[in-house]
Amino acid sequence: MTQYLDFEKPLAEIEGKAEELRALARANEEMDVAEEAAALDVKAAKLLDELYGDLTPWRKCQVARHPERPHCNDYVDELFTEFTPLAGDRNFADDLAVIGGLARFNDQPVMVIGHEKGSDTKSRIERNFGMARPEGYRKAVRLMEMAGRFGLPVITLIDTAGAYPGKGAEERGQSEAIARSTEMCLKIGVPLVSVIIGEGGSGGAVAFATANRVAMLEHSVYSVISPEGCASILWKDSEKMREAAEALRLTAQDLHKLGICDHIIPEPNGGAHRDRPATVEAVRSAIASMLEELDGKDAAALIKDRRQKFLDIGSKGLAA
Repeated sequence: MTQYLDFEKPLAEIEGKAEELRALARANEEMDVAEEAAALDVKAAKLLDELYGDLTPWRKCQVARHPERPHCNDYVDELFTEFTPLAGDRNFADDLAVIGGLARFNDQPVMVIGHEKGSDTKSRIERNFGMARPEGYRKAVRLMEMAGRFGLPVITLIDTAGAYPGKGAEERGQSEAIARSTEMCLKIGVPLVSVIIGEGGSGGAVAFATANRVAMLEHSVYSVISPEGCASILWKDSEKMREAAEALRLTAQDLHKLGICDHIIPEPNGGAHRDRPATVEAVRSAIASMLEELDGKDAAALIKDRRQKFLDIGSKGLAA
């Protein structure tokens, strides 16, 4: 059953009525509701176009957080073959909020790393809703280091509200672990490409997305802080999240103008969750294109390219 966001309630009513008519027809074969249901389908499609034709930044945040949106595990299952998960940071524990391992992408050996939020209550709790602890970032460092030794391109899939801010995480060196992961992104001599598939939250996302190329799904977001957190700090009122979302310039479109995002990956009308296969194929195409752009560059050129990208951030699009 489709889950609808707050702003999609009118759409839910129309699609719900169409489904009710079809359910009645299935229960009573003599009923002919095809014409009425088709008319409702047309009305729903038109409304969907209107709703998604000009989403506000806050509504994009809601779409990026949609519980049915494809998560990291979904992309790993569909995009990669021979995936061999690698666990643990060789120091404290294995953080289930971060998955990673060796795989093949279009038959090319790669290292894939990503945040996993979970798909139901049990898995979301196990995965800590995609908010990694220090051991998650240290696992990522270990895997990137391995990729560098064996000359494997690194593909990262980002979907996190941010690094976990709990007491235990802070005691085990959360900020240091994030910094080490960011440093490793900058210094490995292999291609590193990142895709923001949902939320890119603060340093927890930067630690995986300090890449040669960064792509964002059309309705994903990437920001230094969540709109709710920003509103709580600036206005002492988390209900001003709509204003905060506008001010943060967190959409893929804004970030592309600023040079932070290199590619915007189109989503199906209504968001990635409405047509998962199409979304997965669009991400496949974007990753292949980014890897092709970097093909043939040696380690020194890749490192220079990556560092320069981040030195240049904010230098364009500021007048927009």
